[in-house]
Amino acid sequence: MKNLWKALLMVHRCNPRSFWLRMLYVLLQSVLPLINLYLLKLLIDQVSLAVTSAGALPLADSHVLHYLLAMCAVFLLNRIVLALNAVNNDVLGQRLIDHVSDLLQRQSSRLDMQYYDNPTYHDTLHRAQQEASYRPLQILNNIMAFGGSLLSIIGVLAMLAAASWWIILVMIVAVLPGFAVRLYKARKIYRFRRENTQLYRRTSYFGALLTARDFAKEIRSFRLAHLFRSRFVDARRQLVGRLLTISRRLGVLDVLCGIIEAVAMFAVVFLLISQAYLGAITLGTFVMLFEAFRRGQGYLSSLVAAVAGLYDNRLFISNLFEFLSLQPTILPPDTPEPLPDEITEIEFRDVTFRYPDMQHDVLSHFSLTARKGQITHIDGRNGFGKSTLIKLLLRLYDPQGGSVLVNGIDIRHFHPDELRSRMGVLFQDFVRYNLTVSDNVMPGTSQPHHDALRLAGADTIVDRLPQKENTMLGRLFDGGAELSMGQWQRIALARALATDAPILLLDEPSAWLDGDARHHLQETLRELEPRKIILLVTHSQNLG
Repeated sequence: MKNLWKALLMVHRCNPRSFWLRMLYVLLQSVLPLINLYLLKLLIDQVSLAVTSAGALPLADSHVLHYLLAMCAVFLLNRIVLALNAVNNDVLGQRLIDHVSDLLQRQSSRLDMQYYDNPTYHDTLHRAQQEASYRPLQILNNIMAFGGSLLSIIGVLAMLAAASWWIILVMIVAVLPGFAVRLYKARKIYRFRRENTQLYRRTSYFGALLTARDFAKEIRSFRLAHLFRSRFVDARRQLVGRLLTISRRLGVLDVLCGIIEAVAMFAVVFLLISQAYLGAITLGTFVMLFEAFRRGQGYLSSLVAAVAGLYDNRLFISNLFEFLSLQPTILPPDTPEPLPDEITEIEFRDVTFRYPDMQHDVLSHFSLTARKGQITHIDGRNGFGKSTLIKLLLRLYDPQGGSVLVNGIDIRHFHPDELRSRMGVLFQDFVRYNLTVSDNVMPGTSQPHHDALRLAGADTIVDRLPQKENTMLGRLFDGGAELSMGQWQRIALARALATDAPILLLDEPSAWLDGDARHHLQETLRELEPRKIILLVTHSQNLG
């Protein structure tokens, strides 16, 4: 019940007005059909009386006309409520999608990098993304349907009680098998989805390999399309096969439940016909009771569906709250120390580090000191841990042993955001944003960055673009200009330089650069060297 309550509060926070309107509309939709049903009884009885007593046209009777107009008015009001409820549901649904998307994005961005190294985290995120956009609203709909159906059933029971309690008993007993089947189905589907999360993710991955631009060149060059299509088909075949096995078993149970409900309907209608034939009830009462029973079965089915839906959604909504409950481990101290105004030294002191679930250390008792006014090279073979040093300095991870210091102070004493704001970084796997040049260099700001483009050697590239710094880069959106990898790397370097931070971290900054661009980078590093701490990760000391 805790998760159901949390889901309801989530929907209410999205749009309180729409939330309460939804409750009002459900109440009206529950009451209006019952009013119309009673008006139908009165109308039929009055028509029968008018025909048998006077032989006149029924519409000549003022009571008949009044009942007919009242039925039409209630019908029209019900249609208006349905239309208003549909619009209100759309509003509430869209607000919920926005709200839950924001929750997922905020949670994902606050979690540590170590989560991204864990397949279990990706399973949890996948399940949360699959359920998040609609499960909370379904829970609200289930609760509203439960309340509305219960209210309608009370009205139906009041009508049927005048005829026979036996009818009520048969109607209730007939729906119980269906209720049990729905709960069983909810458990089976939930377990199936949870146990096959990785298989679902594999199908998504193979689909991305076949359709995303990043993979298109290699897929075609190595003629891999057939291989990945066949793997996609195999994964889908496994999923569909397992799901259909469950579906067939549940289908048989649904048919058996349908047979029980049909037998119940035959018994009740036969009883009502017998009473009408004997004159125990009027024709209008027969119609009312027959409709009450038929609708009662529908309301009971809706009630059962609402309860089963709550059970089902309670299971699946736990996936969302499971993800939202994850906590970061890279946390600021309770009382962070301010970073020094002038940073003159960074030090790795006896650092030992391994990535989550790895069997060996990437760094073991590693020490290094870098000072302002000099370029500190970090050279070594692949897998030596050079790029890891940058991640540790940015405090994307914490070492298992030793410490990383700035001006002799452990960086765990600083707020991570303030620490990162004092560093400009170019990663080896830099991001190519399909945004404008300006947003690539200084995302989300309007600060001038011409000097950063000049220092990175990217100013000449930008000057040749059709809209200069307002040109969209990449080919994902209309009007985008594609760049070579070397040009992209210079744009990413400009992003690192635009912060004008006192610490500059460069991971293989010349990997994609030609000879002229490398020479320009050397000149830039010499210009920046006197006023910055520069950590340069390379395979060889050919820069600086």
